[in-house]
Amino acid sequence: MKKICLFIPALFFLVNAFCQEPTKLPGGINKNRTNPNQQTVPKKDSLGFEHRDDAKDSINIYYRYLDSVRRYPIDSSINDFDKYYPLPSSWQNLGNNGAAAFPLIFKPNLKPGWDAGFHAYDVYRFTLEETRFYKTNHPFSMLGYQLASGKEQMIKAMHTQNPKPNLNFGFDYRLISAPGFFVTQNTNHNNFRIFGNYQGKRKRYSSWLVMAGNTLRASENGGITSESFLLDPNKKKRFSIPVNLGGAAAFEPNPFITKINTGNIYRDVNFFIRQSYDIGKRDSVAINDSTTEYLFYPKLRLQHSFTYNTQQYTFRDDNGDSLYYQRAYKLKLATPIDSISFSDKWTVLTNDFSLVQFPDTKNTSQYISAGIALQNINGNFTSSTVNFYNASLHGAYKNLTRNKLWDITLNGQFYITGFNAGDYNLNASLNRYLNKKWGDVRLFFSNANRTPSFNFDYRSSFNLGSNNNFKKENITSFGATSANALFQLGFINNLLTNYSYFYNYYQAEQYSKPINILQVFATKKFSYHNKWNWYTEAVLQQTDAASPIRLPLFYTRNRFSFEGKYFKNLNISTGLEVRYFTPYKANNYSPLNGQFVPQDTVTIKNIPDIHAFLHFRIKGFTAYLRAENLNTVSFKNGFGFINNNFAAPLYPTPGLIIRFGVRWWFVN
Repeated sequence: MKKICLFIPALFFLVNAFCQEPTKLPGGINKNRTNPNQQTVPKKDSLGFEHRDDAKDSINIYYRYLDSVRRYPIDSSINDFDKYYPLPSSWQNLGNNGAAAFPLIFKPNLKPGWDAGFHAYDVYRFTLEETRFYKTNHPFSMLGYQLASGKEQMIKAMHTQNPKPNLNFGFDYRLISAPGFFVTQNTNHNNFRIFGNYQGKRKRYSSWLVMAGNTLRASENGGITSESFLLDPNKKKRFSIPVNLGGAAAFEPNPFITKINTGNIYRDVNFFIRQSYDIGKRDSVAINDSTTEYLFYPKLRLQHSFTYNTQQYTFRDDNGDSLYYQRAYKLKLATPIDSISFSDKWTVLTNDFSLVQFPDTKNTSQYISAGIALQNINGNFTSSTVNFYNASLHGAYKNLTRNKLWDITLNGQFYITGFNAGDYNLNASLNRYLNKKWGDVRLFFSNANRTPSFNFDYRSSFNLGSNNNFKKENITSFGATSANALFQLGFINNLLTNYSYFYNYYQAEQYSKPINILQVFATKKFSYHNKWNWYTEAVLQQTDAASPIRLPLFYTRNRFSFEGKYFKNLNISTGLEVRYFTPYKANNYSPLNGQFVPQDTVTIKNIPDIHAFLHFRIKGFTAYLRAENLNTVSFKNGFGFINNNFAAPLYPTPGLIIRFGVRWWFVN
């Protein structure tokens, strides 16, 4: 309950804000824009009431990401549920919102340098790279709430404003609370992010600030003990099915219970501040007798970035079953039921000094940068501590031409000394807008050389079987895409050597042979009378069956929807969503160290996931109603939604879920 109380100040602010919605939702040019030199005299009716001037409440808002030169509008479309849900459709969780998750479409880790190695919950984190820096002419807020079967809840809030044209700040907040449908499956995640950016009056000094924190709590049940229980007519209430971990705990589907007796607690806090000062050509434009607009064309930028990051990864089981831990991890507990705990805690401090040069005075989207980063790393484990350092060089070239037709990016980083000495990455991409038929065509190449994550090191508390003699991993990816408003086509080829992984739940290994993964993908929109639409996505991915990477050969997602606009402001999208992937030997999940591990005995053969949905928007108010997992309907032993699919061996996905959610956009 106390976690939700943290949300009350933001809610109080929104409720007391002025909430007249603009004529056009954020994300485009304002239809009501008037001549700024023309005065408008409010009209009054016979009762003396003043008519509302919608133009005064209209909002122009856009955002961009750190180190990005592109500006993006706010997306007000309603036809894709991925915009409201934290887990993308191409990912799979272990049966509960907030549970450990993995992508069905392969994504390599191309990031060099130090890495703790715990990524099963990354999809639920707020990160620096995904922080949006806004610019808006009115304070803008968003408040969202979602309620689903099993007492699952999700709260989202966002606010941003520009009190001055050169100053913006705001915050993001999200709470995920899901008790789950099986014993010991509850999750409770809290994410917050505070952001801001400032530019001096004469546009020479700039600063960016981000503070983001994540507390991810997830109970782990180790999967059900047998698949046969799913068809037992006496176990239609899934909490009666025995599980491998935490089964002795009393099941209580209460979203306000956040205590984790058996499971993982991951915490991290990130503080980032960047300051820059430009040297170049000054200019100004007189707006009127008392107002001057200052212009500045930079030639050289001096830039410093400071990052302070803390991470803590904890697994605990207050009532550990000695037989389970002996069988799965070869751990011997003192008594048949005993407590067990593992923890890694990290503190990372990074200083980055960069020089940025702009060859074209009037095109700041073209630049060359070079810099050095110094990193100090401190680790605290169950029985020891370590201290490391890293020094790396980095550089980049970016050129988004003035006509917006060409976009060239080159960047790289090389670790010259320290714990990760010899790590590097190199990225190159070329974008070109061709025509309406082919749209944007992009070619890209990446190569990374990286030290295996630290949980492969014998010093980690979570390392129960590693020789610590692994070579550096090398990953090469290249491909091409073509995208326009109606379709996207492309391919990616990934080549991995010295791939590091865990097997048998806890044993570490490195695959010496090269692994090649080819992916071909396509998305397409088919329309009939502009009302009936079919959105299809398809991915074909092929790899060596002998490699430790397990992937479905084919993945597809299809949305069949009726869409239209009625009564001037009512936008509707309703229909069916179908997701399917071919049978494959899905990874096992190891709860203790939070890793997905390959296995060769069980093949997951799921039928298509089918969801019915109704999404609609009225101005700034959006709502959605969904009936998910209709495919689980069964008439065996009576009617019920008990024909569960599986995310991993012994990890069934839920039956029928009714999900309802709302989202409000406010112009304050």
